[in-house]
Amino acid sequence: MSSGDLIRKHTQGEDFDLRKKPDGYSRYMDQKVTPDVLTFIADCVVNFLGDKKPGTIFTVKDIWNFPYFQKNIVAIFGKPSPTNQSANAEYDKFIAQPLKTLAFAKILKETKLGRKNAYELIQPESLEYIAQNERNAWLFLVIYLEKVFSDSGFIKKIDVYREKALSGKATKEDFEILKKEFESFMRGYTNINGDTEIRRIFPKVLNPYAAHHGINGSEDGKMSENRFVYSDLMYNRGNFRDLGKDKGLTRSEAEEIVSDKPEFAVYKVTKAKNIIRKTESVSELHDSLGGGQATQVHHIFPEHEFLQISAHVENLILLTPQQHNTRAHPSNHTQSIDRDYQRECLLAKIDSIEKSIQQGKDIYSKESLIHVVNVGLSMNLSTNTTFDELRDAVKKAYA
Repeated sequence: MSSGDLIRKHTQGEDFDLRKKPDGYSRYMDQKVTPDVLTFIADCVVNFLGDKKPGTIFTVKDIWNFPYFQKNIVAIFGKPSPTNQSANAEYDKFIAQPLKTLAFAKILKETKLGRKNAYELIQPESLEYIAQNERNAWLFLVIYLEKVFSDSGFIKKIDVYREKALSGKATKEDFEILKKEFESFMRGYTNINGDTEIRRIFPKVLNPYAAHHGINGSEDGKMSENRFVYSDLMYNRGNFRDLGKDKGLTRSEAEEIVSDKPEFAVYKVTKAKNIIRKTESVSELHDSLGGGQATQVHHIFPEHEFLQISAHVENLILLTPQQHNTRAHPSNHTQSIDRDYQRECLLAKIDSIEKSIQQGKDIYSKESLIHVVNVGLSMNLSTNTTFDELRDAVKKAYA
């Protein structure tokens, strides 16, 4: 399976026609459902359920009170503590809205527990895919929303706008036509009747699609001047606190300042390491020291030198303590590496990733692997590079 095929396979088997008014149809998408929020809430659900038995029921409050959520929401989004009573209304939406979307997408099952909405995980592989990173969550939104509007008979309206935008002929009038058609559709087929709320949802529907296709999106209620890009999809952290953003900075530069927080980096790396531990069960490097219990997740290209790829699962390899402490880091000096062993680790990781992709798993990406190699070895390999070509290039780089 290529990237996103897991989600495509799931959505193809579901009917998301909003006109049929299925359960939860009004909240198929909402204001807080952005890639960074969605992947975080999915990650919290994955960790909350942990080793709990299948069929475990949970609520918004369970996630809210979960220490993993309370610790990382502050680190990632710079939010006030979830115990802060003044933030109650925002936190309720912050958790509930992504859960509603995941329930309509049939990844979770929503039921009533008294007056509260309760949830059960029914598609664990899809949830873990979304929980892995922001780009997976974005791809999920693109595939899911296209299916929703295809099933609901509205995709043609979006496609008309897309075709004009791709040819550079989309006007502000074209954008306003699409927005008004969306408002009319929402008023006619959902229980959300207020124009203000519908207008807040419209960008969350259009912009993931716009960024995916490289067309103009919605910004401040108007058609964006330029094509919408991935970084502009992220949640506006200013909803909870003032970032103190320098007006001379671009949005992407301001986002980088937030993203470079040490606590955020720690969260991302820890999450990636947990993915490796769940994915791999034995050492990925089959040498004389690889027969013991594999417990160490090792950065092939050191975290302190290569921060930009430190949270890429393609840069992490599962090793035994003996491999990690005596070969990867000679004499257990964690700031030093054995370059020859780095080469062996990288080649072994390439083998692991190729095998995983051949088995139809959606954990690794060949494109991301090539990015890791390009950064780690200062190369410029194309994303079309084959696995055999990649192995040859790595061997030559260490020769």
